[in-house]
Amino acid sequence: MAVRPVAAVSPFVRLKLRMLANGLRGRTWRVLLFIGGTLLGAYLGGMGFLLFAASAAGDAQVRLMVASFGGAALVLGSVLLPLVWFGVDDTLDPARFALLPLPRTRLVLGLLAAALVSVPAAALLLATAGLLVPAGVAGGPAAVVAQAVGLLAGLVLCVAAGRAVVSAFATMLRSRRVRDLAGILLAALAALLGPIQLGVVAAAQSADWDQLTRIARVVGWTPLAGAYTVGIEVAEGRPLAALAKLLVVAASVAGLLWWWSRTLESAQVGAASAGPARPSRPARAGAVAQLLPRLPGLPPTRTGALIARELRYWWRDAKRRANLTAVAVIAVMAPLLAGFGRLQVEPGSAGVSLGMSQLGRTSTLLVMAFVGAFASSMLANQFGFDGTAYAAHVTAAVPGRAELRARTAAHAVLTVPVIVAAGAVLALILDDPLSAVGGVGASFAGYGAGAAVSLFLSVLAPYPLPEGSNPFATASGTGIAKSLLALVAVVAALLICTPLLLLATALGEGWPWVAVPAGAGYGLAAVALATYLAGDLLDHRATEVLAGVTPRR
Repeated sequence: MAVRPVAAVSPFVRLKLRMLANGLRGRTWRVLLFIGGTLLGAYLGGMGFLLFAASAAGDAQVRLMVASFGGAALVLGSVLLPLVWFGVDDTLDPARFALLPLPRTRLVLGLLAAALVSVPAAALLLATAGLLVPAGVAGGPAAVVAQAVGLLAGLVLCVAAGRAVVSAFATMLRSRRVRDLAGILLAALAALLGPIQLGVVAAAQSADWDQLTRIARVVGWTPLAGAYTVGIEVAEGRPLAALAKLLVVAASVAGLLWWWSRTLESAQVGAASAGPARPSRPARAGAVAQLLPRLPGLPPTRTGALIARELRYWWRDAKRRANLTAVAVIAVMAPLLAGFGRLQVEPGSAGVSLGMSQLGRTSTLLVMAFVGAFASSMLANQFGFDGTAYAAHVTAAVPGRAELRARTAAHAVLTVPVIVAAGAVLALILDDPLSAVGGVGASFAGYGAGAAVSLFLSVLAPYPLPEGSNPFATASGTGIAKSLLALVAVVAALLICTPLLLLATALGEGWPWVAVPAGAGYGLAAVALATYLAGDLLDHRATEVLAGVTPRR
């Protein structure tokens, strides 16, 4: 006998709510984080509601552009943000359903329904509900009803798109054969966001509203904004066009769910196929030498072994590679926005030109310092990546200072070249290598200051990561924890770098000549002091750190 759709997915929703309640019971810090995340979601959703509702005061062109471009931005954000930073709530890990005789269709629909019961989904629905106001003003009750249907379809589309893309990238990151493809694709897409945004701003400044309206109509017929412009079609007397857009969205959702179902099997198994194994090569050195990477100056000592371990984990572990991917995306996108922003400045008088030039240099230093601080914020929960494996270090009584120095050094080996590449991107955009060198110096200082703060946070506020194989997954309540810890690390790093940034501003044109040694020295001093103090703290809190990163079932 066929199972009714509601009965087929309702157990997943009830299971999601039960697991969420059990995860919050008896954990005050997680309850506070959940409340904070809910309030933040309500605030962002309310702001989005006001922005969409304000379009009712404009004419038909304004309403179309706000609905089309705003809806497209929400859909793209639903796809990119989980990959770059926030991840997805993986309370219902697909791998836990591997042994149950569930049809693939029911499993996908059940997981989709459970994903809709979340704070981000509610915030998204609240924000887009603002489109009901211009729909009612322009087309009355019929347009409101049509737009309400479109909002629900758009919500399902955003959730399905995010889950399908995250699942696909998670499968790719678990495969060593394609482990770099995800980072390259995300970095390329991030590189396009800046020019697209600046192109839209330039088009708006040129006041060619007819061209923008034509673009908005074209975007409105794509899955990106089709669900958010159905009310406008009804208000303008084109109900068939509204129906056609809903069909386009429905077909897109069906395609995304099919794509998600294709990658769901590998998520249940927990590993992607890596192809046939290559024949092992004969060892040319001893066992210890084989374990150490071929890096110049890396000694076969305890410190060298710890650095080698961290390098392999950051390069091979899917969860860590997902964080490195986020660093690569920010390292490409931030210099693009900063560089294009400086190129857009065209002041009139010489005095204003000098002031704007100084302001542009200061903003460039801030952006590049942010890149370095963001890169080092990945260390804020470095023990969470280890999980229960950190027990081996506790049992072996690894000194805290040696532990933190090795972990920071390994992370720097992989991220410092990314920071230098960000400076190269900035140099290409500005055609000013000296400004880019000054920015790289600020990035080094930001990285060192951020690493110093993150070392303390990793010892004082560790939290467990989900045990599933999805590298973008976050357990209930830890998504906001990750964001808050990273925010604290970045803000504190920028505050620590303030004296150096003030010095760079005072030196003006002379800063690039001393930027790299000054920034590197400033960052190294911060890291050295942090490893000295936080290392002693880790020696006394090693068991608490292990308990903090151990998942509770």
